[in-house]
Amino acid sequence: MGTATAMSTGSTSALEVKIGINPISWSNDDLPSLGGETPLATALAEGKRIGYRGFELGNKFPSESKALRELMSGYGLEVVSGWYSGRLARRSVDEEIVAVGPHLRKLAENGCKVMVYGEVADAIQGEPQALYRRPRFASDADWRAYGERLTRFGRYLLEHGVRLGYHHHMGAYVESPADIDHLMAATGDEVGLLFDSGHATFGGGDPVEILRRHIGRVCHVHCKDVRPAVMKMARNRQWTFLQSVINGVFTVPGDGAVDFASIVAELRRAGYRGWLVVEAEQDPAVAPSYAFAEKGFRTLQELVQ
Repeated sequence: MGTATAMSTGSTSALEVKIGINPISWSNDDLPSLGGETPLATALAEGKRIGYRGFELGNKFPSESKALRELMSGYGLEVVSGWYSGRLARRSVDEEIVAVGPHLRKLAENGCKVMVYGEVADAIQGEPQALYRRPRFASDADWRAYGERLTRFGRYLLEHGVRLGYHHHMGAYVESPADIDHLMAATGDEVGLLFDSGHATFGGGDPVEILRRHIGRVCHVHCKDVRPAVMKMARNRQWTFLQSVINGVFTVPGDGAVDFASIVAELRRAGYRGWLVVEAEQDPAVAPSYAFAEKGFRTLQELVQ
């Protein structure tokens, strides 16, 4: 199993993408103290007004497919995708297939082509532990076994019209550039890569280089900027992931140090077609939701034209 390589098109035409957003800009599911009081209706109305085409799902969305479809159509918005807390590092493919059923049906019935897969087995992103204590696979054999399970699971999702988009994430098994390389080498094309510019940077890599190396497997893109000074303090002071978020390690495109012009250029050369999703966990009391969501949208909109 190896990493597919995208052909460079050299195109300078407008990038055929849709720009979406995650409701975390308004209300953080993992930290309800950050905007938890903000109604979902506020996020949807403001996101639509700014110009976003769709939203990724969060805890405040209806769990039933029809209710979700009716809600989103009422705002003229699409369902982009939705996070799934996978545990294939610890359980079997058959167990995972049973667990994913309701979520998979909801995504498929709402026209989603990608499922955000986040590995939460042994992960510490929500725990009071410093990031260096994250889980790691001990051997190549462990990586191969994990990759085989992911590939089988990804094949099952494809049979239902949805591709697995693996979210490399701080505090989890796949965090660093080397982890991403191992993951792509250990899995087949049934497993797509959700490229997250913020996690790629915080995880110790050059996001443009990571994207270039694995562009042929990228099926979904999270556009998250970083504040380097905060990122350095998070490492030096051994902050937890949630402490890092509270202190402002992430922000929207155009407000940090990530080179989104080069990221968009790489996506354009590869002929990427899909979603660009603004996802920036921060405190709306410090970073007002509407203003920052609008800044992220305008930054990407100017680059993709």
